Amino acid sequence: MKRYKILLILFDAILINLAFFLALWLRVEFTIPSKFLVAFRNSVLIMPLIQIGVFMFFKIYNILWRYTSTKELFKLASAVLIGSIGCLSFGVMTGHLLPRSVYIIYLFIILLFMLGSRIGIRIIYRLLKNDELSLSMLFNKETELHKKRIMIIGAGEASSILIKEFQKEFNSLNDVVLAVDDDIHKHHASIHGVPVKGSIEDVPNLASKWMIDEIIIAIPSASKRRIAKIIKICNTTNCCLKLVPPLTKAIDASLGVKNIRSVNIEDLLGRDEINLDSTDVAAYLKSNTVLVTGGGGSIGSELCRQIMSFNPNKLIIFDIYENNAYDLQNELLQKGLGSSHLEVIIGSVRDSNKLRQVFEKHSPDIIFHAAAHKHVPLMEANPEEAVKNNVFGTLNTALLAKEFRVKKFILISTDKAVNPTNVMGATKRICEMIIQSLSKESPYTEFAAVRFGNVLGSNGSVIPLFRKQLEAGGPLTVTHKDIIRYFMTIPEAVRLILQAMTFAKGGEIFVLDMGEPVKIMDLAKNFIKLSGLTVGKDIEIKVTGLRPGEKLYEELLMDEEGLKKTTCDKIFIGQPLDLSFEELSKQLDLLQGSIHDKETLKACIASIVPTYQIDHSSVARHNSFYTPAI
Repeated sequence: MKRYKILLILFDAILINLAFFLALWLRVEFTIPSKFLVAFRNSVLIMPLIQIGVFMFFKIYNILWRYTSTKELFKLASAVLIGSIGCLSFGVMTGHLLPRSVYIIYLFIILLFMLGSRIGIRIIYRLLKNDELSLSMLFNKETELHKKRIMIIGAGEASSILIKEFQKEFNSLNDVVLAVDDDIHKHHASIHGVPVKGSIEDVPNLASKWMIDEIIIAIPSASKRRIAKIIKICNTTNCCLKLVPPLTKAIDASLGVKNIRSVNIEDLLGRDEINLDSTDVAAYLKSNTVLVTGGGGSIGSELCRQIMSFNPNKLIIFDIYENNAYDLQNELLQKGLGSSHLEVIIGSVRDSNKLRQVFEKHSPDIIFHAAAHKHVPLMEANPEEAVKNNVFGTLNTALLAKEFRVKKFILISTDKAVNPTNVMGATKRICEMIIQSLSKESPYTEFAAVRFGNVLGSNGSVIPLFRKQLEAGGPLTVTHKDIIRYFMTIPEAVRLILQAMTFAKGGEIFVLDMGEPVKIMDLAKNFIKLSGLTVGKDIEIKVTGLRPGEKLYEELLMDEEGLKKTTCDKIFIGQPLDLSFEELSKQLDLLQGSIHDKETLKACIASIVPTYQIDHSSVARHNSFYTPAI
């Protein structure tokens, strides 16, 4: 047992005897008869043993009293009460009984002594720590300069937990100096001594006035849209931003500070969580065999993760790149998916023989076709590869789906397929045409496509590029100061894809609600700021110029397509077009024949996709600072 515990037990023994003596003294009005004095003397060793024994049973001596809370104080009071009853029982059984009212008076006195001693420990600890910090500041003036001044947004339970946690760290250089809240009834109040000074709109002025270094958003119940608005207000300051996770990842009172995380780009989108109609999705996925082509990619791998939660009969991951497929396989197995329910196959959708083997062996019921080349500048320089993989890879997979009477075939498409100005977008539009035309030919398979914009954090997208450029010291590159894009997160996009699958009847192009467009220049500025750096001072932003085939903005709908609503307010249906697969097949044969001549190939693509605007400039030049397809 540690020395301080032994000292505390000895101190408690003295307090227990003193409490009994005072209780007796008060009970007999300051003159103690000899018989009671003898009874007290005969109990002077036993009563502390009984009370301290109860304290040990309640583990009172394991409590760190400098961190006391009401829970610990209630435990102490319970131990005192039971100890008092134990001492009364001892007196009854041995004949060394004091007046019964003495034990009641003792109860209050010892409780006062115990609380006083424990609170005293806490006060002494604070004083010692504050003196230690003051001495540190006296001899090291830099300590005071580097003490972080914190503002907390929100004056609710989460803020209370955080402030208490910060205040426990007495030798910490974190100093919560004020809080703000939009509830005017909380203004001019305080939380654990921290004043609530105004509303969220006042943050920029208050941050300047109070010389704030860090702002913590502690409103875990707020919607993502609300959080995004608060972040935008905070971004007008030069403070570091952090936030408390939402209620789905609620703070543990003992780990509040540890759960704070940095604000990220996804938080700026302000897109609220998408709730799946899991009943309908489960009805299609559970007990079926699901094939995901391009299963190791950004969208494909997330599809596999979410599909796994619906307990399919078998999940088949089909990908040409073995490293991603291997990592995903290990991840899914570690999460509990049995090896008998998972198959990883390395192969290309260009290889129709390999695909046929997969269909013959596994007979998939549902296919999500995510395999595709997607990088705009690379496909502009290598159009034949885009045609081979995107167009004919989709054709191979779709024809086999028709032949083997697959229930549903969902093509993962892109907004770049609408009025395309680049080869990649044009090939994805041809993929959509294949799906729409085959839908009319197949009474058994429901073919559909899901079209959406950019996803944050996908392979080759703008955020990983910005991160690498930031690590290299900059600059961050943007192709045009006015370029805009639609964004959503990968998990959100996949949830909507799964939901759209349940709506598919054949031939539809589902268009996802991408929310508000985002200027890439603003995205770059926010990325720098959220990294704790200053635009222009620490990191530059360089405008490199539009790449061949790149638009200033993307579209989600063609002129001839009309939108229809679905029961999900984030998913719309583009009207199926009247396309003949027989006529399209003839055009695809011509496309196949021109695959070795880039200019002829582009002209052939344009004949299939009339809205494709051919870029006649030279092949996209290599430039390490170019922003990849986003």
